[in-house]
Amino acid sequence: MHKAFFITQSASNRIRLLIPLLLLVFSSHLVFAAERQTLSAGPDTEIEIMVNKANGDTVFLWLYSEAGPQKEEIKIAEQLAKKGIEVWRVDLFSAHFLPVASSSMDQIPDSDFSRLIQYAYQQTGKKIIPVTTGRGSNPVLRGVRLWQSQNLQSHAVPGVILMSPKFYIETPEPGIEAKLLPIVEQTNLAIFILQPDKSPWFWKLDKTIPALQKGGSDVFVKKVKNVRDRYYFRPDATNTEKEITTQLPATLKTAANYLKVLPYKKRTVVVKNDNTHPLPSSKKERELKVFQGDPIPPALALNNRQKEVIDLNALKGQVVLVNFWASWCPPCVHEMPSMQRLQNRFSAKGFTILGVNMAEDEKTVRDFLNTRVNVQFPILFDSDGTALKNWGVFAFPTSYLIDKKGKIRYALFGGVDWEQTSIVNKVTHLLRE
Repeated sequence: MHKAFFITQSASNRIRLLIPLLLLVFSSHLVFAAERQTLSAGPDTEIEIMVNKANGDTVFLWLYSEAGPQKEEIKIAEQLAKKGIEVWRVDLFSAHFLPVASSSMDQIPDSDFSRLIQYAYQQTGKKIIPVTTGRGSNPVLRGVRLWQSQNLQSHAVPGVILMSPKFYIETPEPGIEAKLLPIVEQTNLAIFILQPDKSPWFWKLDKTIPALQKGGSDVFVKKVKNVRDRYYFRPDATNTEKEITTQLPATLKTAANYLKVLPYKKRTVVVKNDNTHPLPSSKKERELKVFQGDPIPPALALNNRQKEVIDLNALKGQVVLVNFWASWCPPCVHEMPSMQRLQNRFSAKGFTILGVNMAEDEKTVRDFLNTRVNVQFPILFDSDGTALKNWGVFAFPTSYLIDKKGKIRYALFGGVDWEQTSIVNKVTHLLRE
C-alpha cells in the first residue's frame, strides 16, 4: 500500500554558488527580469508566458489559479530565479477569453498544458515541474496526464507541486457527500502538496491522499503551520503569513529537490473523458436549507471554557444551533455577533447555540474571544478535529439547526446574518413544535 510522506524538515547539503558581488548586482536585473513569450495553441489561441530565466536544471511551469495573476507571484518568481529555478508563469484565462473564476478552470483544454510542458522541455531541456494553487490543480493534473499518455519524455516531469489544492467538484450542502474531481483518482505521478493547516482542505487529506494514490501517485505532504489558504497573496495576511511568504521560494525549491531525487519511474496512464462534472459557474446562495442527510446527529460532548462537558444529548427539549467555526475564518468571525443577538432573542424560549471551535488551542480561542468577539453562548473545544470529521464538516463555518427531538432539521455552510427574517421564522417554528 502506498504511503504519503509528510515533510517536516528542510533538505540538507544545499549547493551554494559563489558569485562576485558586483557581478550579482549587475546581472540580477538582466538575468532574472521576466521576458514575454507566446505559444500557439490553435488557430485563434495564443498562450502568454512570462519567463524568469535561470541557469539551474529546473523549470517551474506556474499556472495561475482561479484567483488570477498575483503581484506576489512576480516577486516569488524573481526569488526562485535567483535560486537557480527558471519560472514560466502561464495565463490560460486570457488565451481563451475566460473570466478569472473557478468555473473557468474546467474549460481549459487538457491539450493546452500538455503542449506547454512539451514546449518548455524542448526549449530548455530542463526538468519541468508544474506548480499551481487552489483550483488550478484540476487543469494541471489533466494536462500532465495527457502529456504522459502521449509517451513523450516522461522523465522530464519528476512531479508537480500543488499549494492547498482543491480536489473536490464543489462544496456540498451539509449532509451530502462531497465528490472528488475525476482526475484525482486517475492521476499517476509524484505530487508534493504544500498544505496550510488553517484550511478546510487540511482536514480532507485523509480522503484526498488515498484517492491520489489509487492511480499510482506518490504523495508528499508538507504542513504549513499557522497560515490560511492563499496566504502568500491575501490582502488581510497576518504578520505570520507575511513572514512565511518570505520563506516560500526556499520551500518550493526544497519541494523540487525532493521530486527530482526520486528514482525514475515510468508512469502509464489512460486518458478518460472526465468532464462529466463541470465546476459550478457561480457561488451558492447562503441559505438555511432543509437538511438532506441523516437527521440523527453524531455524538457531541466537548469541554466548554469552564472545563465542563457539554453534551448535545442532554439538550433534548431545546432547539439547538450547532456552529463549527475558527478564529482564522473571516466569515465565521463576521457572523458571530448576529448569532449572539439571535441567542439573546430566543434564549428564554428554549433556544441555545453551541459554538464548536475547530482544533485551535485554548489560548488562541480565549484571546480571540477576549479581544475580537464577545459572545456568551457556550464555546466548545474540538481539540483534535474529531467532531468536525464525525459531523462531515466540509466548509467553515458550517451550522446545523436541531429540533427539540434532537434531529437535524436545517443546515448551511458559509457565514450569514442570523437575524434575517427567513432564519428567525425557522427558529420560531421549531420552538413552537
